[in-house]
Amino acid sequence: MAEQASSGPISELDLKTLIACHECDLLLRKPPFEPGQRVECPRCGYELYTHRIQVIKRSMALVLAALLLYIPANFLPIMQLSLLGQATEDTIWSGVVGLYDSGMREIAVLVFLCSMAIPLLKLLCQFAVLLSIQLDFGRSYGLLCYRIYHQLREWGMLEVYLMGILVAIVKLVDLAQLSIGLGLGCFVALLLVQVWLEVTMSPHQIWEALAGEDVHEGH
Repeated sequence: MAEQASSGPISELDLKTLIACHECDLLLRKPPFEPGQRVECPRCGYELYTHRIQVIKRSMALVLAALLLYIPANFLPIMQLSLLGQATEDTIWSGVVGLYDSGMREIAVLVFLCSMAIPLLKLLCQFAVLLSIQLDFGRSYGLLCYRIYHQLREWGMLEVYLMGILVAIVKLVDLAQLSIGLGLGCFVALLLVQVWLEVTMSPHQIWEALAGEDVHEGH
């Protein structure tokens, strides 16, 4: 259920009760809302935020799941290729090494950063943020990690890498005997968990929790 924020005149500027629309910059008072409700801008209809239930616990579970999937997704075989009696197994890591050894070092570094290093750093930042909230300790470091995470959001391109894998599979399937490896399943699972985490980890609730405000987790 959507709730519209109030845009009436402000007599006393209490910054804790104000919010600005990200799309039209309308300054609003935060309306009362129930867990699970969506708050929209009354002028442009942009979704300001959704107050999610048990956001910290659910986000922590998803971060841990993503971290567990990270190693098999990157180091287990994505596909096995057999051609003229020779068989090879390809992983995310072997693709980076292959690019580097073939002389395309700049591309290898870029692929490594976007497909392995930055996604891992994002997950570690999210884990540090949630841990600082749960333990109520080191929230200044949690704020720093959350800022770093927001700077890195656009650089973790797992979905682009997945599209490249699918294109390669389509092109190779008619040229050689090809079988899908467990690594591809782990990679797809990692991508889905990260998307789920992006949706679950409500930014306004995380910022409020890092600022020391009480975040109602619900049941």
